[in-house]
Amino acid sequence: MMHQFHSTVLREYDIRGIIGETLGPDDARAIGRGFGTLLRRDLGEGATPLVAVGYDGRVSSPMLEHALVEGLTASGCNVRRIGLGPTPMLYYAEASAEEVHGGIQITGSHNPANYNGFKMVFRGRPFFGADIQQLGAMAAEGDWIDGLGTVESLDIIEQYVERLLAALAGTDPAGLAGLRVGWDAGNGAAGPALELLAQRMPGEHHLLFTEVDGNFPNHHPDPTVEANLDDLRQLVADKQLDFGVAFDGDGDRIGAIDGTGRVIWGDQLLLIYAEDLLVRLPGATVIADVKASRALFDGVAALGGKPLMWKTGHSLIKSKMKEVSAPLAGEMSGHVFFADEYYGFDDALYAGVRLIAASLRLGKSVTELRGAMPQMLNTPELRFQVDESRKFAAIAEIAARIAASDALADTTDGVRVTTDDGWWLLRASNTQDVLVARAESDTEQGLARLLAQIDEQLAASGLERGESAGH
Repeated sequence: MMHQFHSTVLREYDIRGIIGETLGPDDARAIGRGFGTLLRRDLGEGATPLVAVGYDGRVSSPMLEHALVEGLTASGCNVRRIGLGPTPMLYYAEASAEEVHGGIQITGSHNPANYNGFKMVFRGRPFFGADIQQLGAMAAEGDWIDGLGTVESLDIIEQYVERLLAALAGTDPAGLAGLRVGWDAGNGAAGPALELLAQRMPGEHHLLFTEVDGNFPNHHPDPTVEANLDDLRQLVADKQLDFGVAFDGDGDRIGAIDGTGRVIWGDQLLLIYAEDLLVRLPGATVIADVKASRALFDGVAALGGKPLMWKTGHSLIKSKMKEVSAPLAGEMSGHVFFADEYYGFDDALYAGVRLIAASLRLGKSVTELRGAMPQMLNTPELRFQVDESRKFAAIAEIAARIAASDALADTTDGVRVTTDDGWWLLRASNTQDVLVARAESDTEQGLARLLAQIDEQLAASGLERGESAGH
């Protein structure tokens, strides 16, 4: 018994492929065999690991779930099936129950409908990078333990929603009752949990697209793309709501707009959460990825917190949070991690409830909080195709040239150069054959100058910022 994965499937942060082309049931079975074997070896002789398994609303998810469970039980693991739900509900199933040793969610996240994949937690830590590569090596050799595990099904959605509501403890009941919020589940896996949550929360809640549909008939479930927020914007305007919240396909990334329809980007949301948190935990460390605005890092420092810039990637950020005991972290992509009164994983439903709580505790509307943000001019994330063999090499060349100049640079993840009136970033994507660029300045002229610096560095490495590649 051996198995060969398609060369594109084992990624940096997760496992992902196109159903029927690069990913299918045999892959799911092999993932179960490998993951189960690693858990048994890690736990030692005589232990029987228990693995929680969940899946998102994609058409192919039930088929992959069935095969994954077969692989886990064939390796001697017991399985707790929690069924259809958002990725954070699977993380909750793993984090909240001491007897659970690992968790796997079948999800294609925000990718097109014909994609699917797997996100994993191994004994409370993210499972990524070398861990994922190891599954490939084990499969190629058939290096698996045999066993016979059992399967149970457990419905945890009610318990999960109750846990989300705990974020409202200590907020003003009258203020809560007066709130009017719009929510867009984008036909993703968060829909059913959102319906339950909205029923139990005081205030007025208007919901869009909560029916789980893996074909995503209304709009693509990626709230970082502004066009995908149009329906939510319309709802907030029509009903004159206080603000709106949107989710990605598997419910671990949040998008938001204020009462006037302005987007609240990932780093701006993080600053709102930080303002609320630092009242209670002065001096706390707040982590953001290298793509975040200078306004966030300056803002956290001005609020008495310790800003920490770290690498992009939800697994990398989660690991760093544990290492430095940070109670809050976030990424431009809308992953937000709360470890002060929660488990430290990225949960967009929880982040939505925390936005309500922050607004109430700070005594300011979400529109006021968004309006108070410094007006920075920045580019969206500019992504452009670069050959896989060149992407890291090009960044290394650029880093070397910058190091030899008198520019002020941070090389935590790619190269981020800070100037008097802004900054620019070039980094290699860990998940695709693209380079990512971003720039921010106080003025239009400054922004143009910074983009010219990016282009100059690319040209020196024989590259150009050609057509922008999508996700």
